Amino acid sequence: MTIDRAAKDALNEQFSRIGKALSSPRRIELLDLLAQGERPVESLAAASDMSVALVSAHLQALRAARLVEARRDGQRVRYRLAGDDVHQLLTALRAVARERLAEVEVAVRTYLGAPDEFEPVTREELWARARAGNLTILDLRPREEYLAGHIPGALSAPLPELVELLARLPRDAEVVAYCRGPYCVLAPQGIAVLRLHGHAARRLADGFPEWRLAGLPVEVGPAAGTLA
Repeated sequence: MTIDRAAKDALNEQFSRIGKALSSPRRIELLDLLAQGERPVESLAAASDMSVALVSAHLQALRAARLVEARRDGQRVRYRLAGDDVHQLLTALRAVARERLAEVEVAVRTYLGAPDEFEPVTREELWARARAGNLTILDLRPREEYLAGHIPGALSAPLPELVELLARLPRDAEVVAYCRGPYCVLAPQGIAVLRLHGHAARRLADGFPEWRLAGLPVEVGPAAGTLA
């Protein structure tokens, strides 16, 4: 049996489009931000410290690979992940990299510190304790991301505002904080602040996107969950 080399190469070329789209670290960051919820280019630029023009260029590359979608909202164009499978792909990419590349662990420790320093809480443990009502859950992401979706009962406490909001936090409450995912620095930094001010605080082992993908309940909008 002969192989149609041209046809096989053409097939693999289509597969490689996804790899090419993921070849930029800034595109990885944009996918991570979009896993928090739909947002416009200007918001992505501010969150990633990139220019609007550069973000737009990266989004076009991701869109060409069908990893993100866009819709017009008045004068703005809002982007979102094309599907949950895109975040699952990002999660798998990180897992393989961490398993195969020793450099990843070095980079993780440099960026986040020791993985177990803040006594990670699993999703299952957090959900059980949240239903029992015996802890305070803090969402340390920007309020825009909190409003797009958050863990039920979580209080919005964006990291830059955390210190001024601490006076409204019950002193005797154990706190579990979360942010964008296992490689997000907001939760470790926030927990360090909480502990410095005498609060017993731990972090969720991963983040909101993983919570949502696990099929656990999600709240959207302001509800009553804010310390502000």
